[in-house]
Amino acid sequence: MENSKGKRFLSTVGAGVIGSVLTLALVTNTDLLAANSQEKSPITENTASYKVQQTSTKPATSLPDMVEQASGAIVGIVNYKEAGNRFMQDTQSVVSGSGSGVIYKIEGNKAFIVTNNHVIEDAKKIEVVLQSGEKTTAELVGKDALSDLAVLKIDAKYADTVLEFDDSDKLRAGDQVVAIGNPLSIDFSGTVTQGIVSAVNRSINVKTSAGEWKMNVIQTDAAINPGNSGGALLNADGKVVGINSLKISEKGVEGLGFAIPSNEVLPLIKEMTDHGQVERAYIGIGLADLAEVPYMYVQDLPKSVTGGVMVTTVDPLSAAGKADLKEQDVVTAINGTDVKNSIELRKFLYTKLSVGDKATLTVYRGAEMKTIEVTLTSNKSTKE
Repeated sequence: MENSKGKRFLSTVGAGVIGSVLTLALVTNTDLLAANSQEKSPITENTASYKVQQTSTKPATSLPDMVEQASGAIVGIVNYKEAGNRFMQDTQSVVSGSGSGVIYKIEGNKAFIVTNNHVIEDAKKIEVVLQSGEKTTAELVGKDALSDLAVLKIDAKYADTVLEFDDSDKLRAGDQVVAIGNPLSIDFSGTVTQGIVSAVNRSINVKTSAGEWKMNVIQTDAAINPGNSGGALLNADGKVVGINSLKISEKGVEGLGFAIPSNEVLPLIKEMTDHGQVERAYIGIGLADLAEVPYMYVQDLPKSVTGGVMVTTVDPLSAAGKADLKEQDVVTAINGTDVKNSIELRKFLYTKLSVGDKATLTVYRGAEMKTIEVTLTSNKSTKE
């Protein structure tokens, strides 16, 4: 990642996974405030905007009332991974980490939970712990590493309450918010913290298992700790305005937590529920920022090339393979737009282009500049 003046490289801790180093550049957060509905009716989605979901919940009259209503829809999530030699018969699942989740929809005999991808990533088994202490195994519906979101489902008999989503675009700095979750472990389930919206529309560079990404987030000073990841950030009405995902964990830094806005969460979890993943345009290459590549590999580039990304791998069956992109090619622009690093390339690819579109890449192969056209396919993995 290219460092700019005045910015520090953020130390990163995933708030949802205890005792492990996460690739996200902040700590995941959890908030919960659930709407208390007496009937297990599914949340209706605004399919035009995907901004607001509604329940029959009546507004809470006080903060304690709101917390009491919400807590039934906040769950703990335990990630179990396989321990031992996989070639032996004595392998077993052990707890790898824990986080939080939000029950947001009950449909038929299933209840759906949104959480962070890093909370459940690489899990052999996913366990959900209800407010009552009951435990049940969850099924993974869909996940997306770049947005750091995942959807789980459990038997609806465990869910009495769902959370209502509100319009995150209406948030302003200074609005009061509440986070509820399971900091550090399930032992501290139901912990409530309160603060304000510190800023809206922040853009944070993060490292995920799918590569580097620029995430749009809500900044809050509500206390967020490891284990809060995947919970809800709630407004004064007890409605979800964000899914807590990140915090800056660094000596001398306090009150810098971040949540994924609800207006971004809703369309993504709908797509994951429908298709198991978020479909994105796919080129079929692995990337390294030019600024991080040893000089011996870039010494033949013209001096005018100061930014870009080097191709580190090529999927031979992908659009890149068919277009004859090669390892050590340096991509400096896509459709005429300069790209200084892998974040900029991904952002353009995933927000400006769709499956089936043609993309024109400006590529340097040593000192020679080439123009290569690729026809984008659907992502078969989370690479570019």
